[in-house]
Amino acid sequence: MHRKMNFWAVALGLAVILTGQARSAELTDSLKKGTPELKSAGPLAFGPEGILFIGDPVSATIFAIGTGDITAKGKGDVKLEKIDDQIAGMLGAMANQIAINDVKVNPASGNIYLSVARGKGPDAMPAIVKLDRAGKLSLFELKDVPFSSVKLPNANEKQRTESITSIAFVKDSLLIAGLSNEEFASKLRAVSFPFKEADKGASVEIYHGAHGKIETNAPVRTFTIYDIAGKSNVLAAYTCTPLVTFPIDSLKPGEKVKGTTVAELGNGNRPLDMIVYTKDGKDYVLLANNKRGVMKVKLEGIEKVEPITKPAKPMTGLQYETIAELKEVVQIDKLDDARALILSKVGTGYDLTSIPLP
Repeated sequence: MHRKMNFWAVALGLAVILTGQARSAELTDSLKKGTPELKSAGPLAFGPEGILFIGDPVSATIFAIGTGDITAKGKGDVKLEKIDDQIAGMLGAMANQIAINDVKVNPASGNIYLSVARGKGPDAMPAIVKLDRAGKLSLFELKDVPFSSVKLPNANEKQRTESITSIAFVKDSLLIAGLSNEEFASKLRAVSFPFKEADKGASVEIYHGAHGKIETNAPVRTFTIYDIAGKSNVLAAYTCTPLVTFPIDSLKPGEKVKGTTVAELGNGNRPLDMIVYTKDGKDYVLLANNKRGVMKVKLEGIEKVEPITKPAKPMTGLQYETIAELKEVVQIDKLDDARALILSKVGTGYDLTSIPLP
């Protein structure tokens, strides 16, 4: 009996490995070599096998790029001062002509990728920049790379840069937030990968306690994924600053989905980026903002918090503290289970550094 149990355990383990390998092959085989024609480089996300997803708001298109970057490259701290100066030098520009739109860590390797614009307005040139863990900064060439793409239908034409505001890969789908051209403009889409086509997405509405009304046209500014009572949820932050949850399985194409407002974090403020992490057995959100610094939001009891359905002041719902030593943070990502990676404005430039999770 013992031998039989061992046999089946080995067989089951082998089946899991082979299934995972087949799945990885399916994902990478869906990418065909070519040169993606990005019109802009906005939100970034990583999927399995080092696949980098790039949101191109100007063309309302998502690109999936096979980076081939799947080998761990080290675990040291990150400290790169005036990274915008160095990027400008690579792109033949002045630092004040460079905009860093997003920063993401590739979990397969630990290397760091940045989406960049050289210049201003619709004629800005998009680029992807890579920082390896040895501190070498390089341009990630988008010529003759494995890639695929999917165009979003019904993207907002008047506010094109808002057509894609934040993305994240979950299980076998890419979640995409942004604005459509429909009456209920705010959208969350779950687009399966490998890409086939993108649907019209779910229209999402929220009750905004600081504004005292229901909103259907305000875009999700940034979001992350968090499990609540065993179900995966989008945890989304909006301007002025409600924090809202949406069960992922509710995001059906064509549906109108009302989120649960679980916190009001203060008006006159725009959220910029956010991560979820665990410290000392408790879960937190670290949220970077343009006016209210970096907030550490306690997620304990989120499933029991009373939803905000009437006018509310800051510090209603989930509670937070401001991390005073973190100033002018514009981008944030998890480097590993103990550290975060932050892009901060320092003087006239930007520094990219790793910090212990607070």
